[in-house]
Amino acid sequence: MKVLYCALAIDMDRAHGGATHVTEVTNGLTALGHEVWVVAAGRQRRGGTPGSRRTRVTTPPALAWSMTPRVCRIVQVWRPDVVMERYYTFAGGGIVAAHGAGIPSLLEVNAPVVDPPGSRKDRVDRLSGRALTRWATLQCQWATRIVTPLATTVPAEARSKVVALHWGANTERFDPTHYPEGSEAIARLRSCYGIAAGAPVIGFVGSFRPWHGAADAVRAFRTVRGTIPDARLLLVGDGPERAALESLVAGEGITGVTFAGAVPYAEVPAHLAVCTVAVAPFAPRMHAPLRHFGFYWSPLKVFEAMAMGVPIVTTAVAPLPDVVGDAGICVPEGEPVALAQVLIGLLHDRERRDAMGATGRARVVSEYSWQAHCRHLDALLREMVG
Repeated sequence: MKVLYCALAIDMDRAHGGATHVTEVTNGLTALGHEVWVVAAGRQRRGGTPGSRRTRVTTPPALAWSMTPRVCRIVQVWRPDVVMERYYTFAGGGIVAAHGAGIPSLLEVNAPVVDPPGSRKDRVDRLSGRALTRWATLQCQWATRIVTPLATTVPAEARSKVVALHWGANTERFDPTHYPEGSEAIARLRSCYGIAAGAPVIGFVGSFRPWHGAADAVRAFRTVRGTIPDARLLLVGDGPERAALESLVAGEGITGVTFAGAVPYAEVPAHLAVCTVAVAPFAPRMHAPLRHFGFYWSPLKVFEAMAMGVPIVTTAVAPLPDVVGDAGICVPEGEPVALAQVLIGLLHDRERRDAMGATGRARVVSEYSWQAHCRHLDALLREMVG
């Protein structure tokens, strides 16, 4: 099957969740025998997967809609069997091209299609006479099917088209057998960050934005460090909250915290392998869309930690408890003391950690891998094409 995959607002030259998603879906579908043509943002033309081709565009995301004529030409010349589009407010060229050519289309939704009342986009939308809402709703109406982790991200009139589907982890890249305990890779990273051999490590991997909860992790670690003096907190990532976090650590004299900064995606598995426990204390209270629509993310950091066999401690907000199951522990949002007590308990219980790690790995391989995601996509695309 020939699949045109439009991700016009995703910069494939950057290391972030969107680029990871597009890459993994492309690789997964080509592995299943599909021919995939990806149209995405970026300048570099790095190598591709056999069975796929790439067209890079340098148009700013806010002007992604201007690529519609180019996408329509690709559809006319290449004649794909189906078009996939990763939803973005100012895009939609793939859905338009598919609708015009009478080709089935699949809309991937990773964020609310219509922003919540009071947000900046909502204010712009009101000033435009709700043009953004009409355009977003039209895309959903034209799409044959919609995949999203949570149906509330989609306007009510299009929810009958929704297939709820989580994203995933690359279980070949994120494989604990590549990093056995005491391996050179783990020893190198511990040495690089000044972490003594055998010292327990709590790891946070992700974006430093208020709703990712890194501040809650730091506050909880202050208590952990008081009970387990050699414990370390390894913060991997970057973002607008980093300076505030560094000030929090310095201002309160919290020791044992290491800011690794952003690391290449290929190095994330090794960093997780260093961790005794991973923490993802999401804070939906800090982000209006999460408060309004519910927790619509399909968090890669949780899946990747589980894939590495690392116990995960995250927030007790649906659907995270169902996703994590016995592979970790969910704690109330915004309660660093409760988070600290759970972390202390796990750091003292090797047997429980090992059981959780094995459960998490098996769970991701069977349910939350990119391979599993693409098998579901494959079945859906074949059903759409008929």
